[in-house]
This record gives sequence, structure tokens and C-alpha cells, in this order.
Amino acid sequence: MRAVPFRFGRFELDCDTRLLLGAGVEIHLSPKAFELLAILLTNRPRALSKAELLNHLWPSTFVEETNLAGLVAEIRRALGDSAIRPVYLRTVYRFGYRFIGDVADSAGAERLPPSVARALLVFENREMLLLEGANIIGRAPDATILCDVSGVSRHHARIVVSNGVATLEDLGSKNGTYLKQERVTSARLSDGDEIRLGTASLTFRIDLPLEITDTVVPQ
Repeated sequence: MRAVPFRFGRFELDCDTRLLLGAGVEIHLSPKAFELLAILLTNRPRALSKAELLNHLWPSTFVEETNLAGLVAEIRRALGDSAIRPVYLRTVYRFGYRFIGDVADSAGAERLPPSVARALLVFENREMLLLEGANIIGRAPDATILCDVSGVSRHHARIVVSNGVATLEDLGSKNGTYLKQERVTSARLSDGDEIRLGTASLTFRIDLPLEITDTVVPQ
């Protein structure tokens, strides 16, 4: 099932086509900036910590927080937003960031904030947040979930998250995609499901985070 695009102000972000449009005109964002904006939109109105965002954007690499701040600045430039009087992206003081704009679906109906439940993939003791839409798993640098181990194809499989449902799909991999020890081409996922790609073992989880009280920068 195709993910519904996010519409906010004069902008539209489509996770399936990886397009950001402003009044119908394509706006270019770097891949990491696009992913960050999608994460914040998907998890609105919850504030996401810098540590959580860094872990998702660079799951196997140590990077400075300045890299994250640079992506936020890139998004704000693209949206014409302001750090002092934000319309879309607000800095949560000494914590992280949150999306604060009003969002509607492509038909113009108001989109309710998603459930507090979050879809996660656990790999090598790391929890990686799954975005609304397609999440590619593989060895390629552009994969949403980087899984650089023996037997895993460049674009091995994907997990499609849509309307609270997560579906595992094989992408024609050489060694196959296994769910609960059975080879599958497409299957719906449940909390705790074990996934095997080559020699990699991953676990699909549904997380119910605690409520977070965030402190915002005074304006």
C-alpha cells in the first residue's frame, strides 16, 4: 500500500517518491536532510532526542551533533523556516527537535498524529526507527537500514510502513529473506518477529515510548 504524502503549508513530502514539493515545484534536499524531515513528520508531535536522530541517520558511524544541526539548517532554508520563530521545525532546548506544523493528507483532510507506537528494527543491539513508507535494508550506502554483512544484497529487502501496518518484502535477493525461519516474498510483521537476511539476524519491534515533557526555547 502506498504511503500517503505529508502536506504542510504550501509543501508536500512524499516518502515513496522521495520528493519534496513547494507549490508544486520540486525542492532539492540532501538524502540525509530528506530522511530527517520524514522522521520528524512521521513522529510528530513527539520531540525526538539528538541521540535518537543520530542513531537513525548514522547507525554505524560516530558523528558530531553539528552534522545534525547542519541538516536542520538545510531543511529550514528549504522551507523558508526560522529558528527564532519556527513554523515547522522547533529546537527543543538541550534535547532535540520536533515538527510543529499543521499536516494534512493529499486529499486535504487533517491527519491525526500517529499512534505513540513506533516501528523499530533491532540489529546488532541497535534500535533503528522505521519511517512511514519504504525502508530499504541492504549493503548499499543509500539503504535506509545499512546491513553490511555476509550474504546480504545491496538492496536485499524492505519494510513498508503504512497506516500502522508493517510489511516485509524481498527485493529479489540472491540468498532470500526469511521470517520466523520461513522464506518469504511478502509478509506482514508483528512485534518480536525474527528476520534473517544472509547471516544477519534482525528483530522487528513495536515500541510504546513514555511521554516526554519537552522544554522549548523561550521566544
